[in-house]
Amino acid sequence: MYNYELLEHTDTVNELLARYGVKFGIYKNNTFKEQLFPFDAIPRIIEKQEFAGLEAGLKQRVQALNLFLRDIYSDKKIVKDGVVPEDFIFASSGYMAECEGVIPPKEVCSHISGIDLVQGKDRQWYVLEDNLRVPSGASYPMIAREMCRRSSPSTFENTLLEDNR
Repeated sequence: MYNYELLEHTDTVNELLARYGVKFGIYKNNTFKEQLFPFDAIPRIIEKQEFAGLEAGLKQRVQALNLFLRDIYSDKKIVKDGVVPEDFIFASSGYMAECEGVIPPKEVCSHISGIDLVQGKDRQWYVLEDNLRVPSGASYPMIAREMCRRSSPSTFENTLLEDNR
């Protein structure tokens, strides 16, 4: 059962996020705008069994993305086999020619992968987008968790939750 005490500390968490400059940027009408990340104290509770399935799928997805990047910067089999058009890769603003032929340690090309998930009305989970750029929004949940811990320590002491601190 969820401990609603954190709701009382929503303003404090938002103030801490503002103090630490936790922001994100969006482009609208060719204009870049930066704004504070809003904090929502109501958690999205995912049961352990459901999360295990999501976790396995997300790990597989990140592995596939790393294999894709490794191939693009080395053998380019995906282009040679006609799976992905050459223009799609080399015209991309994210393509970095200076990484051509570079194989990173342990073949990990993306050390931070922010996979945005949404849950549909049908209760199924969908990938909204993959963020492999750094910085990405991947750090937001870690910072928000720490601000919650500071604002409402009892939430973490009195609630059964997975907390990999």
